[in-house]
Parts: sequence; structure tokens; C-alpha cells
Amino acid sequence: MTLPTPGLEFLAHVEVELDAPVDLGVTDAGHRRIVPIVGGRVTGERFSGIVVPGGADWQAIQADGAITIDTRYLLRSDDGADVYVRTAGVRAGPPEVLAALARGEEPDPSSYYFRVHATFETSAPRYACMTRVLTVAVAARRASQVVYDAYVVT
Repeated sequence: MTLPTPGLEFLAHVEVELDAPVDLGVTDAGHRRIVPIVGGRVTGERFSGIVVPGGADWQAIQADGAITIDTRYLLRSDDGADVYVRTAGVRAGPPEVLAALARGEEPDPSSYYFRVHATFETSAPRYACMTRVLTVAVAARRASQVVYDAYVVT
């Protein structure tokens, strides 16, 4: 038996607008930071729309500066369908690059590792296919945005 080799199919380009982070400091769960999501845009042939304000990224910051990503927010398609999205992943890299990101600088995305996977939930039949696939994304942090290209694993 030969199993199929997975591939990647482009789903969408996502630009998530962020507000200033709220740093909770070190809690029982570790160093916690919450980054409010205030808007954005999704563009792709299979799905296009906006990022609805109101979500957030509940980050856990590791001792070496790496961040565990845990976002939850709402997308609204150009044709009015709501899609709940949740991403999980990691942003890690050399200490000097992570320090530059923390200062709001925009180092080359190839100088650090920022990957997430996304899951979707919707009651809109035309987007139900998004709830039945595994999606991975490569991301970059900008001063007030996270941008990522999402791909369906075939």
C-alpha cells in the first residue's frame, strides 16, 4: 500500500490588525500576554472577507522568548457568512530577532519561525468544506499586524 503524499493548496492571505498587548505578567500558567484583534482582511479565491473586531491572541511567552500562539476570532465573508477561526502555533527565533519583534520592528520573516494551524467553524453550507480540512500557515509579525498565508493540506 502506498499512501498519498500530502501537498498544499493556497486558501487565503490574512491580515489581522492588532491593538496594544495586555501583559498579565507571570501567572500560574506562565508568562501570559493577550493581544486584542481589532480588524483585518482575508483575500483568496475560495474565501474573502473581513476580520471582525473582538477576538484576541492569548499568548504564552517561554523563557527563551518563544511564544505559543492561541487565537480565536471571527471572519465575515464578502457574501455575509460568519466563520469562527482558531489558530494555534509557535513563533520562535534567535534572541536578537525576537527582541526586535518585541520593539515593534519588522525583521525579515525568514529570520524567525512563525507557523500556525487553523481550524474553522461555520453554519454556512457554502463554507462547510473549510471545517473538514487541515490548514497550515506561514506568518509574519508586523508592528500592528500579523499576516499569514493559509494553505489546505491535501
